[in-house]
Amino acid sequence: MGLHSFVALPVEKGGTVLRGVVSHDNESNVNQLTANLAYGIDHRKTLLFGVPYRLSSSDDKKLGDFSLLYRQVVSQIDEPKGTRRLGLLGGAVIPTDSSRDGAFQTGAVATWFRDENEWDIDALYQRGTGDRRDSARYDLSWQHRLIPAVYPEWGIQSEVYGLVELGGRWLKGASVVHQFTLGLQWTQGRWVLEGGVIQDLNSPDATGFLLSVRFH
Repeated sequence: MGLHSFVALPVEKGGTVLRGVVSHDNESNVNQLTANLAYGIDHRKTLLFGVPYRLSSSDDKKLGDFSLLYRQVVSQIDEPKGTRRLGLLGGAVIPTDSSRDGAFQTGAVATWFRDENEWDIDALYQRGTGDRRDSARYDLSWQHRLIPAVYPEWGIQSEVYGLVELGGRWLKGASVVHQFTLGLQWTQGRWVLEGGVIQDLNSPDATGFLLSVRFH
């Protein structure tokens, strides 16, 4: 899966994935911690949870809104060297503060994996309620396995992936903000460590970084 999106991750029946993400935006000088949880109802049905928390803010309201998504895989074609999946997304954004309004979410996610390459693309639209503005996002990522170049005949070993990602964020009344990310992912058993450098394509001076740890 890509660095910015949690919705493409496959989860087996009864399986859980915990993820903690720390991100930094140089332009706004904001540090944020995001906690994610994925739970597999079965191999086609998954619940996805997320909540952000601002680490560096003078505002007392540091806790962000709670996101709940349900993913239904509507098509999956498995092959000896890869897989193709298409899933639909639906859910809600639930405010953690009474002064904010919520939103309904809908979208889709697709994955194409073959040998050492994987492509993930997803799009999500949020319909705001009350005074909350509508918003949308997309993420397109390519992961390429660097190590090992060829899998051994037996056993599972550490893997290192290079990652290139393009994403966009839109808020009603504003233009789309596009981001380019270059990163690495290291898998070791049930643990995944990943990170990347983020460049805002709308503002060349605006950069940031993201660090994440996952436990499967």
